Amino acid sequence: MTTDRFSWFQQARFGMFIHWGVYAVPARCEWAMLLERTSPAEYARYAEEFRAECYDPAAWVALARMAGMRYMVLTTRHHDGFSLFDSRVSDFTAPKTAAGRDLVAEFVQACRAANMPVGLYYSLGDWRYPAQFAGPEQDPKGWRALVDYAHAQVRELMSNYGQIDLLWYDGAFTPGATATADAWRAVELNAMVRTLQPHILLNDRSGTPEDFSTPEQHIKPAAPGRAWETCMTLNRHWGYTADSPVYKMTKELLVYLTACASGDGNYLLNVGPKPDGTIPEESALRLRQMGEWLRQYGESVYATGRCPLSPGSFGVITQHGEDIYLHVHWWPGTELCLPSIRNRVLDAVILATGQHAEIEYRTGDRVILKGLPATAPDPYVTVIRLHLDGVPEPGPDPNEGWG
Repeated sequence: MTTDRFSWFQQARFGMFIHWGVYAVPARCEWAMLLERTSPAEYARYAEEFRAECYDPAAWVALARMAGMRYMVLTTRHHDGFSLFDSRVSDFTAPKTAAGRDLVAEFVQACRAANMPVGLYYSLGDWRYPAQFAGPEQDPKGWRALVDYAHAQVRELMSNYGQIDLLWYDGAFTPGATATADAWRAVELNAMVRTLQPHILLNDRSGTPEDFSTPEQHIKPAAPGRAWETCMTLNRHWGYTADSPVYKMTKELLVYLTACASGDGNYLLNVGPKPDGTIPEESALRLRQMGEWLRQYGESVYATGRCPLSPGSFGVITQHGEDIYLHVHWWPGTELCLPSIRNRVLDAVILATGQHAEIEYRTGDRVILKGLPATAPDPYVTVIRLHLDGVPEPGPDPNEGWG
């Protein structure tokens, strides 16, 4: 991950995922077609109500910037088969239905105008194809047609919109087959993508490892040296759902963001726009609040990475050179313990107030920060920056000798 190809991704830490398509019209989640056993012909009627009349991708980009997000990933086609882009191999597309235009082209243009890295999501699977459910062994001819169609659409996405920074595969459902990569001819597919877009980053969902891992709805850091990105919803669904009252609180979202950064990973947070292209206010409010926090504490997240020190019981730690950042998820009161640190701590500053904490060394490698406020200075996540006498060295395992 030291190459220029990875540098922007490694420093970004926070991105916007956008699930948008005709499933926003029934507004009963992005899997409604499958879960409700809707036929392709019946489902296609929703495309005539998907007009995107208020679609303004520049406003999406502005919201992402306000939130402190450093890249964006749009679903160009989800598992329902509806493409937001113009395609020679499909008529079930935005330009050929009510929307009447290439929505991906507008998105790419808006990102590029704001110098925002462009990510495109593409589902290899398509529920409109019977072979998608039969699998390659039961319907080899139908499966070949499905795979050829997916390859052709990926080629279009990689050829028609200028430089694309990231390709986010999904939906490589392979009934009855044990080798996903073979079933989708992933090696051939990704070789084609890299020929057309030499600097692109690919995720791991085509059946081959490629550039980065994608845990979903949970945080699971990859091994050191492997890029990764947790994708997560703001509520219970990816696509717009009219009745979706269970939203994560801003503090919870910032806990997840800082936890990803502490594991040298990114946080890809999803919004589900309405059929007209507007982002629900419940989502926008949380993103604006996250942006306010990042404007004050962004140095503790962007371009930081793993710290070898144990955080003890308060939260997580990120590192940048000789500075480490304590992200205090659970405020401990007037004293905070670092259980194992071999370096000398030269300074400890609460970023919210500028207050310098007292530094006390205890038995072994324990450091106690004293004189802290009784309650957390920040309502979400308080950050304490420690400047060390060198790059932090791993301390002993605080669990050693126990149980």
